[in-house]
Amino acid sequence: MTTTADNGASSPEKSNSAPPQGIVPAFNDDIVEKLKTLEETASPWIDYAFKQAQAAHKTIGHHLQDAIEVTKSRLDRIRTTSSAHFNQTLDSLQDAKSDFNAYEDLAIGKIRGPRRILYYKLRRLFASEQVLLSKADAKVKELRQSFEVLKAEAEKLEKAALQAEEEMTRGRTKLRQAGKQIQSVVRSAYKIERQAVGLKDVLRDLPSIEASRFRSQVSNLAKEAKKERRVLNKEVTKISNYGISV
Repeated sequence: MTTTADNGASSPEKSNSAPPQGIVPAFNDDIVEKLKTLEETASPWIDYAFKQAQAAHKTIGHHLQDAIEVTKSRLDRIRTTSSAHFNQTLDSLQDAKSDFNAYEDLAIGKIRGPRRILYYKLRRLFASEQVLLSKADAKVKELRQSFEVLKAEAEKLEKAALQAEEEMTRGRTKLRQAGKQIQSVVRSAYKIERQAVGLKDVLRDLPSIEASRFRSQVSNLAKEAKKERRVLNKEVTKISNYGISV
């Protein structure tokens, strides 16, 4: 009687379905530029992590190979010696497994370390950029406010200068007119002075007491006219000193 054993080999099913297509976001130029900067900054760290992973992988490979060699040697000894060597070999395999796990954790830690540093560095980069933009915006607003205050002050001073110029023009005109009027009064005072002198000469020839009294009055009037004429001439000189022609 023949017994046949069917050995069925089952292969895992492979999925032929294509991954769903995502919606590609539309980046503007600023974001694309930042992504380029991020890529340039991250590239050295990624290369460093890759090199560290390769070094860890080589170290793990060497230790694993050493463990295998030791195991083979001890297995050979087991064939010729007692079961104590077998237990020792099991301990060696356990130690090799522990070493492998330790180096694996070390390799993953070396990869995670640069990634963490890169993350915080990029975070500080974007944060510092926002701070600089905020400071620049505040400085621009402050300068704009200062300019507005300066502009308003300049307009006030310009108006005041125009008013002063107009007042100065009016003042010069008034001074010129006053100078001319003073000169007219000076001429009148000079005429009065001359007339008083002539009248005094006429009254000198009269012998009466009344004529003597008149001569005294005319003489005083001539002195007052001369004094007033000198005062008015000084005022005309002051006006001329201001550069105003009279």
